[in-house]
Amino acid sequence: MSIRKVQRAQLVGSRQPCSVIKKDFLLSPGHLELEVTLDKQVFEVGDPVAVNIAVRNYSSKTVKRIKVYAIQNADICMFASGHCRTIISTMDTESGCPVSPGGTLHKVVEIYPTAGEALVTRGVALDAPIGEELQGLASSTILPEDQEKDPFGIIISYSIKVKLILGALGGEVVAELPFVLMNSGANKIAAENT
Repeated sequence: MSIRKVQRAQLVGSRQPCSVIKKDFLLSPGHLELEVTLDKQVFEVGDPVAVNIAVRNYSSKTVKRIKVYAIQNADICMFASGHCRTIISTMDTESGCPVSPGGTLHKVVEIYPTAGEALVTRGVALDAPIGEELQGLASSTILPEDQEKDPFGIIISYSIKVKLILGALGGEVVAELPFVLMNSGANKIAAENT
């Protein structure tokens, strides 16, 4: 079934999406701090998402690897169990690792949330193509604060998840940040209609 909802994303202020996670370890002194920021709130389908990662290791653990995921969340409102969470793009890096006790790491990684990788996965919401357009990921659903969810609607949202892998006994540290993904064609149509 091909459906395309046309809407326009507006920036909310000039704030950057940011998440800071501090993790303490049982029977181990100190903590590990993970800070993740994105350069902006709204991204176009097909554009890279630059993920700024800062790791400050005040613990006795060692960061061995970093994984970055782009995730699509689809809530199908008419079903109680109608939630689908799908990884649409992933990146695994050891660049800058290991981050030893007392060490720091600052790096920027780019991840491409596109339909290319997602088309082989079940449960991915896609926009219906208009004319000669290639099929792309569904745009984020923008709901005004005072509007309730449509009981027959599908709510699409996206997030970036960063996971620090500390090894077999160390576990992992995870931060997740929401972002808005919009189809440029939908933005152009919405701009023409306003």
